[in-house]
Amino acid sequence: MPEPQFARIGMVARWRPVHNGQAAALRALTANAHEVLIGIGSSNRYNARNPFTLTEAEDMLRLVLDGHDNVTIIPVPDLDDGPRWRLMLLDLLGPLDLFVTDNPYVANLLKDDYPLCRPVELVPLNERVRVDGSMVRAAMARGERWQAWVPEQVAEYIQSNGLDVRFRKEFGLETLAMATVIS
Repeated sequence: MPEPQFARIGMVARWRPVHNGQAAALRALTANAHEVLIGIGSSNRYNARNPFTLTEAEDMLRLVLDGHDNVTIIPVPDLDDGPRWRLMLLDLLGPLDLFVTDNPYVANLLKDDYPLCRPVELVPLNERVRVDGSMVRAAMARGERWQAWVPEQVAEYIQSNGLDVRFRKEFGLETLAMATVIS
């Protein structure tokens, strides 16, 4: 296995749920850095966009990252104040060789602090997957097949804990309404 090209990489996402695109990014991060800092964004939120608890998101990440000892998971709360959030994140992550984000707002906040790249830039072409959390949550809300869009162990975790049923009950209609507005 080639030597990682970075000492420290950081990435913050909501991971609700961890989907196949994110799993590919996590594999790329762990292969490309000696130390990987994974932030669970919106760690203080439980709503239609964040329908799994911090503990559940962390459990899903640990399932996907099983066997990787170069990863630290860090809760990153929303502050509803971008500049304050930026300072908090700099304090939480410290110096990095690379910050990975697909969020243009976050990239703009951190452009003067860290070298930036999008997750897709690290993921090999044959591992790139077109899926996002909104797609998975919308399929789950409609009661459609969503399991193929997440790693097998994540699908098993969600189903065995009844999280898909809870999600539909608590946030299904709101999720479908958001999907209609976005479409």
